[in-house]
Amino acid sequence: MSVIPLEKVHGDHLAIKNLNYEIDNTQYAFSLDTLRLRISDPIHRISYTQVLGEPYYAVQTASGEQLFHGLTGDLMGIINAEKAATIAKQHYLGSGELIEQNLLAKAPMEASRNKGKVWQLKFDDTWNTTLYVSPLSGKLTTIRSDLWRIFDFFWMLHIMDYDERENFNNPLLITFSISALLFTVTGIILLFKSFNLVAIRRLKRR
Repeated sequence: MSVIPLEKVHGDHLAIKNLNYEIDNTQYAFSLDTLRLRISDPIHRISYTQVLGEPYYAVQTASGEQLFHGLTGDLMGIINAEKAATIAKQHYLGSGELIEQNLLAKAPMEASRNKGKVWQLKFDDTWNTTLYVSPLSGKLTTIRSDLWRIFDFFWMLHIMDYDERENFNNPLLITFSISALLFTVTGIILLFKSFNLVAIRRLKRR
């Protein structure tokens, strides 16, 4: 696990998680007051963003994030396959080709932090890079590769969580840790006892 740099495990060399783009305030002309009236849930945050060069207000509520066009105020619909592929290629840094894309109702274990539907886009490079894109926001949410999968396998063995691979306070690990500690303590005690036995035998020989 310590051999592979975390940056490579996270896939920083395979894709750019957050694209840099210049915000032009003139593109966000739709009234925020009008936008607030369209949203029934309490609003936590409103920020500027872009999807494929188009300006959007990203509105965060308790129900999740919604995107509204900066000029028209229209709610952005579900990202289709063509747009998802274009977004993935914008973020991708490798030389492979996009060979498969699927709109999943539920993310697989390797991208389990995604809630709800997610686009899965696979590239045929050396590390079998897979990008996960939100169909609601168009954001690249997760970067996965064989490097991450190898790391995750050994992390699973390390924390002994064979299901979620996140809980390092699980009962199995705690049990083995306590057992290892007891074996260590009893080993130290037996070691000192063996020293005492050797010393007693030497005294008797004298």
